[in-house]
Amino acid sequence: MKILSWNVNGFRACVKKGFYEFLRKENPDVLCIQETKQQEVPTLPAEFNYRVVWNPAKRPGYAGTAVFTRLTPKNVKRGMGIEKFDSEGRVITLDLENFTLVNVYFPHSRRGLERLDFKLEFNRAFARYVKPMGRVVICGDFNVAHREIDIARPKDNEKNAGFTPEERKWMDSFLAKGYVDTFRHLHPDEVKYTWWSYRFNARARNIGWRVDYVVVSSNLIKHVKEAFVMDEVMGSDHAPVGVTL
Repeated sequence: MKILSWNVNGFRACVKKGFYEFLRKENPDVLCIQETKQQEVPTLPAEFNYRVVWNPAKRPGYAGTAVFTRLTPKNVKRGMGIEKFDSEGRVITLDLENFTLVNVYFPHSRRGLERLDFKLEFNRAFARYVKPMGRVVICGDFNVAHREIDIARPKDNEKNAGFTPEERKWMDSFLAKGYVDTFRHLHPDEVKYTWWSYRFNARARNIGWRVDYVVVSSNLIKHVKEAFVMDEVMGSDHAPVGVTL
């Protein structure tokens, strides 16, 4: 089973940059996307046999998540049951036959850390939300580079959004609750990034951050055969990530 996750930074824009070609080539069983920035559920070309679960933000052109799945869910839930977070369309949960799948787009702390408190509150709520789930695969843009290996210029970014001590400490505590960062587990010393600024030719120079993850509960890690970053795929300022189970 192949599960992919991709922050597309605008679904319409990504479609124009090859989204459907990517979907055709990779043929995943499940694709989670973040930052759809679109209210309307798209009509897929007839060749694609996916059920689409769409969770837009109430604010047009902002945030939003979606799941394309060939697996039939027993239950689908949009949000966590907390309106101030759910209004931004950040979480989709699918109860599947052998595990629960959660697609999540964590808030960005923003320049000047003006939204850091909001993000940390979301983080804590998310940890409580997934705690009762027995076997879980969590895909998404966590908006944090966890360790120094996950960011090209750690010293320059110690107080910047996505690499603050508070965000990294939360990631430490979250993983310690019984979750595994699949890519870092299988590739402990490999340097790979999943996001690059559009400024300063950062992607060509590979000055990036690893902020997109597939995290699994520890009782599933033995089933993870591969974990990868598809940094050669264009179409967004993020690269897709994924696992094979």
